Amino acid sequence: MLGGMKVQEIIIRPVKEDELYRLWELSLKEDYPEWKKWDAPFEPYTSMTYEQFIQKKDYFMNQEDFWGIYVNDDLVGSLCYYWEHEASLWLEMGILIYDPMFWNSGIGTKALKMWIDHLFHEMPLIRVGFTTWSGNERMVKVGEKLGMTMEARMRKCRLHNGVYYDSIRMGLLREEWEEQNESFT
Repeated sequence: MLGGMKVQEIIIRPVKEDELYRLWELSLKEDYPEWKKWDAPFEPYTSMTYEQFIQKKDYFMNQEDFWGIYVNDDLVGSLCYYWEHEASLWLEMGILIYDPMFWNSGIGTKALKMWIDHLFHEMPLIRVGFTTWSGNERMVKVGEKLGMTMEARMRKCRLHNGVYYDSIRMGLLREEWEEQNESFT
């Protein structure tokens, strides 16, 4: 149960054109969205009108590196990846659950597990990882639940609201993922 709502299905897939308005509402409509307090709040963020957003629709729609997270067929978040260094297959990933109603529900952990499965299945990757900050304790816990290792902790390099936080890089090797998931294959 999630706030009185039964979670029936969590799926991840590319975003479709008829879902762009909802994606905009969740991600870039508000000047100060709640999710931005946790997703690199030390980085600049600018809301935009739907007209501005739709001009960038090709970035969000039917992409391999940007997918939606759906709960009971409703878009609630997004997943992405980017190449830190493509020649050595160094890929970093990210996740956002936009609506706080869906936080602390396990949806992010399940969606990120599905994303990691997808990335390892579709690409010849050796490792996947993400970077977060010590102020986002939920993201660090998700990484730990998924068997990731804290590979780096750069101390006091993220300044937010007058406080210094650590930058944290977590990663997972293909063989570690396969070993911990072999009973499920």
